[in-house]
Amino acid sequence: MKKDRETVILELLTAENRLEVSVLAEQAGVSQVTMRKDLDELERRGIIIREHGYALLRSSDDIQSRIAYHYEAKRKIAERAAELVENGDTIMIESGSCCALLADVLAQRRKELTVITNSAFIASYIRGKCAFQIILLGGVYQPEAQVMVGPMVRLCADGFFVNRFFIGVDGYDCRTGFTNQDHMRAQAVRDMAHQAEQVVVLTESEKFGRRGVVPLNLPRRSVPQLVVTNGNIPPEALAALEEQGVETLLTD
Repeated sequence: MKKDRETVILELLTAENRLEVSVLAEQAGVSQVTMRKDLDELERRGIIIREHGYALLRSSDDIQSRIAYHYEAKRKIAERAAELVENGDTIMIESGSCCALLADVLAQRRKELTVITNSAFIASYIRGKCAFQIILLGGVYQPEAQVMVGPMVRLCADGFFVNRFFIGVDGYDCRTGFTNQDHMRAQAVRDMAHQAEQVVVLTESEKFGRRGVVPLNLPRRSVPQLVVTNGNIPPEALAALEEQGVETLLTD
C-alpha cells in the first residue's frame, strides 16, 4: 500500500472514526477493490477493525494506529531526535508514537544505551533489535496505550537521573503550553521529568494550535528546553516557543 494512501485512510478514520468502504475509496481516489485490499492490510497489522461494509480505527489510544498515522513525518522527527543521543547514554523515553519510533531508530543506530521507559509497547517494540538495557518502570497498566501510570511510576523513576527525557504531547497552545488528553499519563510525564536534566518534546507540527484537556504543567526546572518537529509549525507557535527560551529543531 502506498504510504500517502495509508495516511489518507487514517486521517479520514481519525476524523470520522467509522466510515463506509465506498466513501473511503471515493475520498482516496481508488476502486473499492483496491480499498478493500488496503483495509485488509491495515487490519492484519492491528490498526483498524473491519465490519460489513465499514472500517473503523481500533482505538484513538492504540499505539500501532498512532504510529501509522503520518508515519513518514514522525520517522523524520525520530531520526532528528536520535542525533541528540550518543553511544553509551542513559535516556528516558515516555509513551507516544514519535517516542516509539525514536526508540526504533536508536535500536538500529546506537550501541550500549540504557533506556528507561514507562511504555511496555516501547520495551516490546525494540526487543530483539538491539542489546540495550531496557528498564521498564512499574505502575498501573493502560492496555490500549500499553503504558504504565500511577504513583508507582514516580517511586520507580526516583531511582534514576538522566541527561535527556523524550516525551510526546497531544497539543500546544500559546497560553497553556503543552497539553495531554489523559490525566494519569500527564502525571507520569511530570513524575519522570523531575529526574531529567533536559526535557525534549517530539511532536508533529499539526499538534501546535491543537489543545488537549490536561495542561502538562511540568515543574519549573523541568519545562521543555527543546522541541523536535516538522517544518509546518505555525509562525505564532514558533515565536511563542522562542519567547519562552525553547529551542526548536525542524526536520525537512
